Amino acid sequence: MIVFPKAKINLGLRITGKRPDGYHDIETLFYPVRLSDALEFVVLSEPLKKDNLIVTGINTGSDPENNLVLKTVRKLREKYSFPLLKIHLHKVIPVGAGLGGGSSDAAHLLKAINRYFGLLIDEQNLKSTALELGSDCPFFINSNPAFASGRGEVLKPIRPVLTGYYILLLNPGIGINTREAYQNCRPEHPSTSLLQLIDHPLTDWKELMINDFEDYAFKKFPLIGEIKNELYSSGALFSSMSGSGSSVYGIFPKKSSVPDTLKDFLIYEGVM
Repeated sequence: MIVFPKAKINLGLRITGKRPDGYHDIETLFYPVRLSDALEFVVLSEPLKKDNLIVTGINTGSDPENNLVLKTVRKLREKYSFPLLKIHLHKVIPVGAGLGGGSSDAAHLLKAINRYFGLLIDEQNLKSTALELGSDCPFFINSNPAFASGRGEVLKPIRPVLTGYYILLLNPGIGINTREAYQNCRPEHPSTSLLQLIDHPLTDWKELMINDFEDYAFKKFPLIGEIKNELYSSGALFSSMSGSGSSVYGIFPKKSSVPDTLKDFLIYEGVM
């Protein structure tokens, strides 16, 4: 069975508080992007001693045994029985880029195993299991535009506000430690929720939509801020870093060419 886990971008991201469990409360708007990995599993006729994962494409920089895909299988096996699997993950979504690639892989594998083996896990329990694997994992169970609060797991559907717009998505290959990024941000409850701001015209978002991680990221890695500025100079209606970075996107009213200075960073372009 093969599935294609999509990436996401964040339309704004506010860190609203520190939780007693050590996590942070946030609010953000998750929006799916068509950039995707490919994930396939098969049940082999010959006996296996354990689940096997092969990773191709972008180098994840880690041992497959530590990949979230195998952690997902192990988590499911705590409650459900199904044959050992040979899994092939082809990575296209950059790792640690603020695009949710690993979380999307995990969520899509949960759904695929559930469907293929008829485990009859309902959506709520799929999301509960997904949350044990990552705060943004529950979003990828449906991958529909959503306002997210709590750790990112409390989801409220929003209308597809970017339909018909054109996106340029870039990644400078800079790794940003998410924990370090949170440590360098000060939680503050916004006066106006992103859920209200999303109803403003997209042309107003530049002055309204804030990603709290940007100040820290731009100071430590000025190139990220330069990419955002270049996208605005090229006609983007809205540009932002996604998540804790380091990917940056620009939203355009129509098909747009990536500036020559940014071509090496382009990872996806297309209509939303």
